[in-house]
Amino acid sequence: MTDIAISPERAKARRLDTASDAALARVRRRYRAEARFKAYGIAALLLTAVFLVVLVADILMRGLPAFVQHSLVLDVAVPADAFGAPGDRDPAKIRSGDYFPITRDALKVAIPGIEGRSAERTLTRLLSTGAADELRRRLLADPALVGATVKVPLLLSDDADLYFKGAGSKIVSQPARGTATPSGTSGEITVLTSANDFAGELVAIKRALRERAQRLAAEADRLQRLGSSTVEARIEELRKEAAEYRDRYERPDVDEELDARMPSLLVAINGGLVKITRIAAAGITGEVLLPLSSASEAKPGEWRIVKYATPESNRKVTDQEIAFLERFRELGKVDRHFNWLFFTSGDSREPELAGILGALVGTALTLLVTLVLCVPIGVLGAVYLEEFAPKNRLTALIEVNINNLAAVPSIVFGLLGLAVFLNFFGLPRSAPLVGGLVLALLVLPTIIIAARAALKAVPPSIKEAALGVGASHQQAVFHHVLPLAMPGIMTGAIIGMAHALGETAPLLMIGMIAFIVDVPKGLTEAATVLPVQIYLWSDLPEVAFQAKTAATIIVLLVFLFVMNGLAIWLRKKFERRW
Repeated sequence: MTDIAISPERAKARRLDTASDAALARVRRRYRAEARFKAYGIAALLLTAVFLVVLVADILMRGLPAFVQHSLVLDVAVPADAFGAPGDRDPAKIRSGDYFPITRDALKVAIPGIEGRSAERTLTRLLSTGAADELRRRLLADPALVGATVKVPLLLSDDADLYFKGAGSKIVSQPARGTATPSGTSGEITVLTSANDFAGELVAIKRALRERAQRLAAEADRLQRLGSSTVEARIEELRKEAAEYRDRYERPDVDEELDARMPSLLVAINGGLVKITRIAAAGITGEVLLPLSSASEAKPGEWRIVKYATPESNRKVTDQEIAFLERFRELGKVDRHFNWLFFTSGDSREPELAGILGALVGTALTLLVTLVLCVPIGVLGAVYLEEFAPKNRLTALIEVNINNLAAVPSIVFGLLGLAVFLNFFGLPRSAPLVGGLVLALLVLPTIIIAARAALKAVPPSIKEAALGVGASHQQAVFHHVLPLAMPGIMTGAIIGMAHALGETAPLLMIGMIAFIVDVPKGLTEAATVLPVQIYLWSDLPEVAFQAKTAATIIVLLVFLFVMNGLAIWLRKKFERRW
């Protein structure tokens, strides 16, 4: 072997420069660039995590209240002749009986002394239209309860339920200094005090009137600057109203009337509650919301001034309803429990009665059709294209179209289902069968691609060894390659089904947006699915449906997490490293 001589000049040129100042500067720049890149990556991950935490926290804060519900636990006296002749306990009559008088009487017994039809209607309005369902269920289970008194929870309306969940008004209570003397126990009464206990509240009202006058004057000035002749009447109206308020607050000794735009003031005295309608420094005129036990004078410490901070015009519940609800709370009649109706009932126009059972069953039936169709067809199609199909222009065209279909917007598949399955074949609208067919078309390309990738991941030596010992091509594929690729195929199928679970647009096109109350019992009955149920509830004006929407999103996310977690577990459990 002959050594190759290298000249000193070439050796010097090939020598790495690692010690000079320029080389060290280059190294420092590379390290700084790597540190910046690492910092950018960490910042991106942190930003993503922050957005994810904010999203999940917002959904949880909005949705968790929907999983609890409030009821009034009352002693309900069921008359012996409530369903016909005394002693008649026919189950058909019990099932179709009128329970409104029974529940109304139970409410009036719980809060005695309520007078006036308006107050009675307000009291009964606290209960849901389905409040007597539990009572009906118990009477059907035991008809001997007819004629007895039953302790039963009566479901509250959505507004009353939201009040106990914190959507009401902040209540501030302050003790009084003087002696108060009411003029009566019901209706419109006056309450006079010996120590000008209402002077501070009167000053606060005058101050609120001044602020309101300033806002109206500012709005009139803003419209005046626009210079439009079409708003002259409005400007004059605003200035006149501002002048009225200004005149009222400039007279500090004159009593004031309270309207719905002001915080509500009440007087709790002698076991009752009086809503103030007119206030002076030494007395008030008001309407009795809860009857007083007597008209005797109340000494300091025996009565107090109560303030509902949120004006009545900005609340869903009125002062009368708050008075009733707070009285029930004091009596210990309010029960907070898990909202099983959310999972055991179908959709309803009443938020407190609405549930997702119909959507859950519809989702299960739709995914069943999707699974039965797309998994066998997708796996067999992938096996054929990967192992048996000749490599020519036709198969290349098929592969390109499969890849393109995986990226087609989902609503296109909805249009296809509308045109083919509904209009051409005449299948029923809003049926899980049609929804499953559409979602199967949507998921099929994804499953084919995932299955082909799993088949490619199996080492060729497995098939070659099987062929070498005399197995046919089909035996080598189905007995050796396919079982080893099955974990990857199952993972792809589960991810595809999770994709189908979250789709909404194609199902809207085939009519699954209909209002469905009954739980579907077959593949051809009208149904809806969880994503569509979310879409329907999100468009409703009732505040309680907002919590229902977020709660349904939580349920849907739980299903998605479980399905994706199952896919990860299967991949880890059956994964083979070659």
